[in-house]
Amino acid sequence: MKERLAQVYDSVGMRDLIEIFILALAIYAIVRFLNKTRGSGMIRALALIVVGLFLIAQVIISFFNLVELGKVFDYLLRTVVTAMVVIFQPELRRGLMVLGSWGVWRYFAPNHHPIADELSDAAEALSRECVGALIAIQREVGLTSYIESGERLDAEISAPLIRSVFCPRSPLHDGAMILVNGRIAAAGCQLPLGQPPDRTGVHLGMRHRAALCLSEETDAVLLVVSEETGRISLGVGGQLEPVPRENLSRRLAALLSGEGGKVSRKAG
Repeated sequence: MKERLAQVYDSVGMRDLIEIFILALAIYAIVRFLNKTRGSGMIRALALIVVGLFLIAQVIISFFNLVELGKVFDYLLRTVVTAMVVIFQPELRRGLMVLGSWGVWRYFAPNHHPIADELSDAAEALSRECVGALIAIQREVGLTSYIESGERLDAEISAPLIRSVFCPRSPLHDGAMILVNGRIAAAGCQLPLGQPPDRTGVHLGMRHRAALCLSEETDAVLLVVSEETGRISLGVGGQLEPVPRENLSRRLAALLSGEGGKVSRKAG
């Protein structure tokens, strides 16, 4: 017995230690991951039992060189893992959703911005319903004076909340919403209208005029939804660009990330 243990000890090299370390990290990550899911106590206990039995069985099989028993054990292990996936499918689905929402993934996706998707979803819904909206997104130049003209919210950005604010029955729907540092700072804000553009045959509503004026005075990005046509426009640097619904999220992300440059053309 001692000789066998000595042989096993002598056969352990740097490669084996690295494999053990990686396996330990993987087990730790899985346990932490399962700890965030519903029924985490039961899942963690079962996972630890399965991993413990697997390690013990592998040591026994390797120690006594039980080849046939090792084949049977590998088959049983695959069956147990498959059964656990089926049994805990809801928990695994929720865990994968949590994993997919990690901020680290944005570095692997081009033109991604944390708030672009929520703004896009809200604007698309408002556009389909022909509900007017005006949203100003602060960048380097502060919008404090305009924030003070509305109702302070300091709320997390979400598509349902934005749609609720611009609902025609909402007392804040006529004003502008201002976003600062990824949060809704205020709603019902009054923005400067400025002068109508000197172009024959061009008619701009109050929201579009306010977007043009504020985008000329500041570096803010303005998102406008037309109440009459449902058209979505983005304003930067004194210009308005109509954007198709399917391209809105990508275009917003490019502008907010500083990669979009100027808008393509003025709205007509």
